[in-house]
Amino acid sequence: MSTLAVPAAQTSAQDAELRFPPGFWWGAATAAYQVEGAVAKDGRTPSIWDTFAATPGRTDRGDTGERAADHYHRYLDDIALMTRIGLGAYRFSVAWPRVRAAGGGINPAGLDFYERLVDALLAAGIRPVATLYHWDLPQELEDAGGWTARDTAGRFADYAAAVAGRLGDRVSMWNTLNEPWCSAFLGYGSGGHAPGRRGHRQALTAAHHLLLAHGRAVQALRAAAPRSHVSVALNAGAVRPVTDTPADHDAARRIDGLLNRLFLDPILRGGYPADIQADTATITDWSYVRDGDLAAIAAPIDALGVNYYQPDLVGAAPAGQVDTGTPYPTGEDIAFHPTPGPTTGMGWSIDPTGLRDLLLRFRRDYGELPVYVTENGAAFPDEVGPDGRVADPHRIDYVRAHLAAAHEAIAAGVDLRGYFVWSLLDNFEWAYGYSKRFGIVHVDYDTQVRTLKDSAHWYRDVITAGGIPLR
Repeated sequence: MSTLAVPAAQTSAQDAELRFPPGFWWGAATAAYQVEGAVAKDGRTPSIWDTFAATPGRTDRGDTGERAADHYHRYLDDIALMTRIGLGAYRFSVAWPRVRAAGGGINPAGLDFYERLVDALLAAGIRPVATLYHWDLPQELEDAGGWTARDTAGRFADYAAAVAGRLGDRVSMWNTLNEPWCSAFLGYGSGGHAPGRRGHRQALTAAHHLLLAHGRAVQALRAAAPRSHVSVALNAGAVRPVTDTPADHDAARRIDGLLNRLFLDPILRGGYPADIQADTATITDWSYVRDGDLAAIAAPIDALGVNYYQPDLVGAAPAGQVDTGTPYPTGEDIAFHPTPGPTTGMGWSIDPTGLRDLLLRFRRDYGELPVYVTENGAAFPDEVGPDGRVADPHRIDYVRAHLAAAHEAIAAGVDLRGYFVWSLLDNFEWAYGYSKRFGIVHVDYDTQVRTLKDSAHWYRDVITAGGIPLR
């Protein structure tokens, strides 16, 4: 286990190894259901994650986001922590169930909260970066079909217009969706995420309607706030074949198509990948794609967000081995292999070259679009020590290595404009409940006491230096 040879507090701007461009956004990210709590406060209606988490066996130990990190009540204290860390930007998500009133329409009290949050961030000199959808679909809309229903895309555009109408003059950047792959393929394909439905055809249908919602939201944001800076945050990945055999290369092609190109191509090229449509022809006829949809999805965006955690190493499964639980349509005969080397507390491979390669791939395949790393981080079993300190050297090493990889991409010509560590706070980690800690700030869930981890102090010095400090 490596540690810093120079204490974080002694690192100065002169010690930076790798400088990032002037004006680079140094941020941290959270999501509403993971941190806010207050699930029944001020007119908020139930979301699919409230329902999912309340269903026995769906989350670790039956944990829910009912209280989470209580950010709804403690956001001013949390902004004070952001100021101590030196954050220049905070990426949060707006909870659709707070803004949508029961039965439809707008809940003014929900918008009031986000207005208070945005104004407090601006007063602290922190850029507000708002994500409109981070997986918390209102349960009433799920009851009407959820993302398998085309109408949900229209309702999302209405919601985007309402939020932009209130906050569009103050939000520095909008992410329409966060990780639509997860919403579609884990929520409607494998059932591991809310709403917990299973079926490859409905997963592909949901993916299209999520993309349509993105496109319509872009148009709504432009109309409501013409100066909006608009992006989308994708969990794109570096997909690599485990060997050089044709079968393993084909497995990588298919996974890359479903993880990356299924979302990137319609947004940035105006069409779905022909090979993936052919691969899935026995699952769906794609009749849910209607005239005008692809043009709407391809509405120009100002930047692309990427959430990166690990690469995927894949190959053809041994004969007779079938993965019936795969979230990937046509992926039953594909095996995922661990990348050699260390892993995080999630069991995810630590391989920053995947981030570098992914950023380079964006530039090569999709052009000069500005890019932000909208999530990157690692879970480890952190504890507060007897001295009140939370030592997390593994997280420091993880972030340092990924920032170095991002710097390589910048040096190679990628227009990378910002980095958001995941996460600001320890929080409700979806189906894992509170068993995984991603934060650079430790949260005692019983007392809600916050403690800056060593990684938060280290990140503060990175921000101050404008680059990665010496070891």
